[in-house]
Amino acid sequence: MKLAIVLLVSLASSLARAQYYYQGLMDYLENRILAIEDRMELWREQSHRYRTELLDFKKLTADMMHGLGKEHGFLRQDLEAAGVRVERAEREVEYLETNASPRACVHKADKVLEQGTWGAEQRRRGGAEEEGEEWQEVQHAVSDCIDIISSIRSVKILKRAGGAKGVWVRDPRSSKVYVFNGTAGNKVYQFSSVMNFSSSPRINHSRQLRLPSPWSGAGAAVYNDYLYYIQQADNKEVQVIKYDLLSGSVEETAMVPVAGHTPVYSLNPETVADVVVDDEGLWLLYAADEHEPNINLAKMDPATLDIEQMMDTHCPRENAEAAFIVCGTVYVVYNTRLASRSRVQCVFDVNDVMISEEAPLFYFPRRYGAHASLKYNPAEKQIYAWDDGYQILYRLTMKRKLLV
Repeated sequence: MKLAIVLLVSLASSLARAQYYYQGLMDYLENRILAIEDRMELWREQSHRYRTELLDFKKLTADMMHGLGKEHGFLRQDLEAAGVRVERAEREVEYLETNASPRACVHKADKVLEQGTWGAEQRRRGGAEEEGEEWQEVQHAVSDCIDIISSIRSVKILKRAGGAKGVWVRDPRSSKVYVFNGTAGNKVYQFSSVMNFSSSPRINHSRQLRLPSPWSGAGAAVYNDYLYYIQQADNKEVQVIKYDLLSGSVEETAMVPVAGHTPVYSLNPETVADVVVDDEGLWLLYAADEHEPNINLAKMDPATLDIEQMMDTHCPRENAEAAFIVCGTVYVVYNTRLASRSRVQCVFDVNDVMISEEAPLFYFPRRYGAHASLKYNPAEKQIYAWDDGYQILYRLTMKRKLLV
């Protein structure tokens, strides 16, 4: 009996302790749930506040974007209107340049001034017939051609191939096209025709000519199956190389009359000298030295590379990008350091037949950058141009000089 009472007392004590323990656990869980509810309420309040702020920010952003969209539309309209005005102004400027533009830089040669003075004196003496004969003889000594450029008739962008600078030319006596990619190397790419070059996917998908010495600059020319290019090396003299394209051998070499490696065009410093072909034959454009501000011109014998005559064109090298010769008349093309529209701004007639009012001053159509080279083809009356990697053809309209 006593054992049963002890067991009952022990069980009652255990139940009391268990009840106390579970009651404490329930109180703890209830407190934790209340804390979680308080935090959830706080989170709900913060979430509501954040959502309200986000909606306000979204509305503000939408209003700002709407305003920016309107301003962008107005700006676009202004830019389109400005573009229309610029195009209209360019057309008007080109029209004025074609009809009554000022002439920037045409100078008379001293020998012709002396001849004109001598002719006036002969007229006073009654020797008009002899004076006329002597005048014709002086003019014939340099050039017989009397054509000048009237305007650029059309522009054809052939393709984009190669680097930003280079030369591409066509031999006036054949249909072959030659491409000089870059400003230095010993490879020249030959194509059978302009169409073949245009349809070729890459420059190197052609016949490659490996020259015996490297060419430099953008001053190469092709004339009567001969390649004329400039060779220069550090601390060495500058040379013109005549290379026979049929036999693959060097025919002649000649020293260029320059002191140092001064570029002939300041905007294309890689070109120290420029070999040029026109209706009269072979010419060389160069800068005598770094102190010479103007471009010099030399008439060369295509067979021997002998210099037959040297002249100062009076055209400055500063801001010049390229030049070409048509019928014994030098056309120097200028630009700006930040490339804009190329323009012919200086003209030099080796015969001094062109009068100042007649000298053309015109702009090239706006394209991609600045010309690295401009090569005139007298057989086609068009210019092969290299402009920022694009190969372009400029077809020219010619007119006759006004004889004075």
